[in-house]
Amino acid sequence: MANKFIIFVEQRDGEIKKSSLEVLKKGGLLAVAMRADIEAVTIGNEISNLENTGRYGVSKITHLKNTELANYSVSAYTDLLVSFADESNANFFLFANTAMGKDLAPVLSVKLNSGIVVDCVELEETEGNLVATKPVYAGKALTIVKSNSEKNILTLRPNVFTIGEVSDAKAEVIVKDVEALNLSNKVISVSKAGGKLDVTEADIIVSGGRGLKAPENFGMIEELASLLGAANGASRAAVDAGWRPHSEQVGQTGKTVSPNLYIAVGISGAIQHLAGMQSSKYIVAINKDKDAPIFGVADYGIAGDAFEVIPALIEELKKN
Repeated sequence: MANKFIIFVEQRDGEIKKSSLEVLKKGGLLAVAMRADIEAVTIGNEISNLENTGRYGVSKITHLKNTELANYSVSAYTDLLVSFADESNANFFLFANTAMGKDLAPVLSVKLNSGIVVDCVELEETEGNLVATKPVYAGKALTIVKSNSEKNILTLRPNVFTIGEVSDAKAEVIVKDVEALNLSNKVISVSKAGGKLDVTEADIIVSGGRGLKAPENFGMIEELASLLGAANGASRAAVDAGWRPHSEQVGQTGKTVSPNLYIAVGISGAIQHLAGMQSSKYIVAINKDKDAPIFGVADYGIAGDAFEVIPALIEELKKN
């Protein structure tokens, strides 16, 4: 079988998610390196700017369309992708490691009897084979995986694979109206908390932990995040205490993030938290305990009182 890549393009409210653009770009580079064919597929109702996926390395994208598909359904999406996979005769399927990707990819793997590698932080061609690197043991180590399966599904960690330069190319958009959907389960609605940035999509995250002592003290974290155009994050301790919503939790039992800048305030750096953020490009830690584990992964550290450091930062940012 000749190598062929299928990239699943995720949409929310008719807009393509940034994490899928990262997967498109990486898939396009891999296809060139492996002399493979590549195309994309998306599922939904009305989706805008699909032709722009050509800028990231694919020449064709198929839109499986139905009004009932405006919201996500793992049963319907899986059935449609199984049929699409059979028609395309592809052997590599790439997803973003988002909530949807983590839900959909394992089910599809069972249906296709394929190999699966989740949460990849690197993919490269080696002697004609696709080799993946992924974190293990809560991020304390990396493992290199090469699958012997005929078909393989891989999910890519968001914000790790940079988009870089893009072309002016336009993709051919093929719209297929689909019927007879299996809607045994379906997302009815998705609510955002006050229009706040999603930590998995943000370039900058300001997170607070138990060191902030009380929920009302997260006000200065929110103010700093607002000035930086950042998302708010939180440690598990802060979420378990009821100080912050679970949607902000970063860590092994929360969300995995890889922003360009991660600012950890009053977070000691337990391994469960580090597993969710240590692949960030730059990490700034602010903690009064100079021996806190968070300093072991930080690029920049301030051993000081957050109640003095953060207001000072806010004051300086307001001057600009």
